Amino acid sequence: MNKTFWKEAVVYQIYPRSYQDSNGDGIGDLRGIISRLDYLQKLGVDVVWLSPVYKSPNDDNGYDISNYEDIMDEFGTLQDWEELLAGMHERGIKLMMDLVINHSSDEHAWFLESRSSKDNPYRDYYIWRPGGPEGTLPNNWSSIFSGPAWELDEGTGEYYLHLFSRKQPDLNWENPQLREALYKMITFWLDKGVDGLRMDVINMISKVDGLPSAHSEGLAPGELAGGGEYYMNGPRVHEYLHEMNQQVLSKYNIMTVGETPGATVEDAIAYTDEDREELQMVFQFEHMDVDSGPGGKWDVTPWSLTLLRDILHKWQIGLAEKGWNSLYLNNHDQPRMVSRFGNDGQYRVISAKMLATLLHTLKGTPYIYQGEEIGMTNVKFPLLEHYQDIETHNMYREKVTEGGADHATILNAIHIKGRDNARTPMQWDASTNAGFTDGTPWLRLNPNYSNINVDQALADPDSIFYYYQKLIALRKQNPIMVYGEYELLLPEHEYIYAYTRTLDADKWLVLLNFSETPQSVDLSLELGKIAEIVIGNYGDQPVEPASLRPYEAIVYRLNS
Repeated sequence: MNKTFWKEAVVYQIYPRSYQDSNGDGIGDLRGIISRLDYLQKLGVDVVWLSPVYKSPNDDNGYDISNYEDIMDEFGTLQDWEELLAGMHERGIKLMMDLVINHSSDEHAWFLESRSSKDNPYRDYYIWRPGGPEGTLPNNWSSIFSGPAWELDEGTGEYYLHLFSRKQPDLNWENPQLREALYKMITFWLDKGVDGLRMDVINMISKVDGLPSAHSEGLAPGELAGGGEYYMNGPRVHEYLHEMNQQVLSKYNIMTVGETPGATVEDAIAYTDEDREELQMVFQFEHMDVDSGPGGKWDVTPWSLTLLRDILHKWQIGLAEKGWNSLYLNNHDQPRMVSRFGNDGQYRVISAKMLATLLHTLKGTPYIYQGEEIGMTNVKFPLLEHYQDIETHNMYREKVTEGGADHATILNAIHIKGRDNARTPMQWDASTNAGFTDGTPWLRLNPNYSNINVDQALADPDSIFYYYQKLIALRKQNPIMVYGEYELLLPEHEYIYAYTRTLDADKWLVLLNFSETPQSVDLSLELGKIAEIVIGNYGDQPVEPASLRPYEAIVYRLNS
């Protein structure tokens, strides 16, 4: 297997709106991030993934881009961005930018031209269709953000496709002039020194010819359906990605990761097999659906380690020879991992460290989401109006206002799964607004910032922060964490995730207790070979090698 910097890296995601405000307007910005670069250097991360900072009307918090080559006023200027990049590079940190090219904002110049007339040269930069008979929609696809995926443009009398918000019209990748314009834009940023690209919903850029309606068995007339089979992993997606790689990406020494909802292991291999020259790794979502029922994301159901482990194991084995895993348990679109997969009460610190051990000892590139390294938790705002996320409000309107669902049930689902769980401002200290801003924060803070914050973490030698620091340092010193072969142990255990990593003569044993009760392990063959403890989240010698305390994580080096 080729050794590369992006396999060995640890990535830290910054959601700039919520990281650090420098000017008192309540919104995080580039100069705020610049002021925290020493913190990132202290943590030891190699790469920062920056969620979108481009010009945007902010319908979907920056994922609706109106100018790809300029910076959002709220975040600063292009000069601020250049200073940020230079500051990162001075500290040995690479910058990965978010690339949102499945759709733009409806305020982008291309779309303003496109909607101006049917014969405008930019018309075909987007996906337009006439309505059906009697004013019906072009097809029955629903938007991922609820409601129909089509919006009528009164000026030309046709509908445009938007898989997300109506202010996020989908770009038409069938048009070679559009692709050329996008590649030129990507080159603009790479020439400025960007070190990587995270590509938003990149597996949705190719749609099936004819845009057929989704299967409608069991649906009432006019009822919407998902339609994902017609736009996820579409017929020309690999052709487009290979073309982009050949024309742009391959000319730079960068890392690329594609966000690919609905991708299978086989899809991921096709996207990331180095011989195919497309992407280097993908974000897959199968493990993010582990607590979703038949009704989707908001149909919250209990998860089990058995199910979670089976999914992670499948991906470890599936990408063992070709492709590469992205390792994450939360991000700007997912709830906080310690609240979801750990215990954010009595065992918050211990379980956060256990989950960190999992992410940094599996095979793949670990991604840390801001605040994860201090154990930030989900928030339970009592009122719907305290939430800002468009997906949350659209869902509530559809299910409660229009559908008659129970308010308390849906609010509970928002508390568990809402995207604003990850977007509450970063908790720096115990002062007003957690040191995030001198003004009124754009989104309310989690009230627990007075005892969960960076200042507290840096003052405590046994904090989650220093455990992350140690894991990152271990990864730099031990190639086994990156390139070692993975093998699952105890596949039937209800609460223990156990596996080995092996590289040449070096072999490590990883034991993780996902429960709040002590667990015993029957691994006499491996436990008899223990040479030393590499790392453990209790910070002392275990009671005995075969017994794990609540949420205990321990990594042993074994004698060959």
